Amino acid sequence: MNFFAIKTSPIAASEFAREWDKLWAYLMAVSVFFTVAICGVIIFFAIRYRRRSDADRPAPTKDGKLLEILGSVIPFILVMIMFFWGAKLYFDARIPPKDAIEILVTGKQWMWKMQHPNGKREINDLHVPVGVPIKLTMTSEDVIHSFYLPDFRKKMDVLPGKYTQMWFLPEKEGRFHLFCAEYCGTEHSLMIGSLYVVSQAEYERWLSTGMTSGSVVAASSEDPVAAGQALWEVHCMAACHTGRPGAIGPNIHHAFGTMRELETGEFILMDENYVRNSMINPNDDIAKGYPAAMNSFRGTLNNNQMNQIIAYLKSVGEGAQ
Repeated sequence: MNFFAIKTSPIAASEFAREWDKLWAYLMAVSVFFTVAICGVIIFFAIRYRRRSDADRPAPTKDGKLLEILGSVIPFILVMIMFFWGAKLYFDARIPPKDAIEILVTGKQWMWKMQHPNGKREINDLHVPVGVPIKLTMTSEDVIHSFYLPDFRKKMDVLPGKYTQMWFLPEKEGRFHLFCAEYCGTEHSLMIGSLYVVSQAEYERWLSTGMTSGSVVAASSEDPVAAGQALWEVHCMAACHTGRPGAIGPNIHHAFGTMRELETGEFILMDENYVRNSMINPNDDIAKGYPAAMNSFRGTLNNNQMNQIIAYLKSVGEGAQ
């Protein structure tokens, strides 16, 4: 397989991409048809009913109820097709399968940093196995970026201080474009990379060796779960969030993915954004029945360390699925 021959023609590398193209073709066909039809009717009427002399008096028009009904029902049906088709694709694009491989993506001026579940890392390249759903959990270290895979018709903004998610199912092996689609500074145009879709066997080999097709990929094998557990214990979080009577903080050790009740009576999902914000701004969402006693870890934990703590909480979270 020649990974150095990046494809330049627009292809559909997944089922979602093919469905997206079908919807785009339908929208274009409807738009072109009505543009031509309306312009044609306007031109025809302008010629057919033009005033020929000052004495011209056109005959009175009659109500065309059938024409009015058809002119309302047909566009309504066409627009509803657009709506429901687009809504289906939206939910298909937003809801990842439970068995998806989760990869952490961090945007930084001007590069993409990827981390696989076993801790393997790479920069501006992403290796994934064919036929396996991939979920990307993404954040930014500086400004707003946008992770864009044109051959998969997938794009998602990557925000500083928050997590966004995107998933895709690669169906073809090869090398595909990866872009930043949000202007992020003077070298925005250089923030590009490649997505390598390989066989399952080659992906497993790459995870263990860091090599594929003769090219060496920058990698690190630090286990994010083990590193997160160490940080959890070093910073006394295990002592504060025990869940035992008298603990100063709620038990979040086995609660990732569940709903948490706040002092305001509202409920909030304990996900990546909740955990990260709780470490930086602990007084934003106070759990019901507990004081606002947690100190901020802003400046104490860097972006990578917070990601490791989240990875650890995910690994032990009873409600993570």
